[in-house]
Amino acid sequence: MSTIPRAGRDFIARHGETVFNAARRLQGDHPHTPLTRAGFGQAEEMGRALLAELGSSPRLTLWASPTGRALQTLAVIAEILGLDWHGAHIDARLIEIGMGSWGGLYYADLIARVGPVFDSSNGALACAPDGESYADIADRSAGWLTDTAGDSGDRLVITHGISSRVLRGLMTGLPPTPSLDAPFAEGLPQGSVVAVERGAERVVHLGTGRSPA
Repeated sequence: MSTIPRAGRDFIARHGETVFNAARRLQGDHPHTPLTRAGFGQAEEMGRALLAELGSSPRLTLWASPTGRALQTLAVIAEILGLDWHGAHIDARLIEIGMGSWGGLYYADLIARVGPVFDSSNGALACAPDGESYADIADRSAGWLTDTAGDSGDRLVITHGISSRVLRGLMTGLPPTPSLDAPFAEGLPQGSVVAVERGAERVVHLGTGRSPA
């Protein structure tokens, strides 16, 4: 699966820490898990990093997952950049991996029930039996990339830990990871921002979050 690089830059941001992250609960596509104070701080750090990169009131198209945590993160960043949060485009294809009946469980409880849920070789989260696969994420992410390929100029995309790794993998042309049947970019902490331009990625800001997903 491959995508055609856009002419502009894409700033892909992972939202800040949430109450589920702090409690070590599996979040997935849960819509309402608000940011912690640390999460708001991480959003501010991303905003300042982007301000240093782009300046005030940059020409930047805003995109976000529809989850509360992504929208809260976007609100903080938009305020720092001097942009109108209400002008953002929201797309459900940017949401986190769907975890089915595992969603909301404490990691410790789930691990006690099914064993390890993270692949030590690449940090991939196990898929729930009734949840979404990595190929599913790749399909919806590729659809979003195709449908928005005509966007001009730079854009900021607020998304999630697992889904952003698949999205970034598509954007940088990584081959599928055999065990996942989807490309899977390097994991980054919460509150991180990368810039992808014509298929090449660089880290703009490395966040201080610690949750793996």
